[in-house]
Amino acid sequence: MSVLSIIIIIIVVGVLLWLVNLIPMHSTVKSILNTVVIILLVVWLLNVFGLLEYLRQLRI
Repeated sequence: MSVLSIIIIIIVVGVLLWLVNLIPMHSTVKSILNTVVIILLVVWLLNVFGLLEYLRQLRI
């Protein structure tokens, strides 16, 4: 996956979060939705860069 496509996906997610925040709904729901989307984006980025597999192999 190219760096340009990763940047475009991050921008699209940011715009979608901004649009969701414009919708009138309870602030708790908005914060939960924002948190879930950001966590999913971070996990996706870890997977794209191959760090997720490295973290799975760690033994504590």
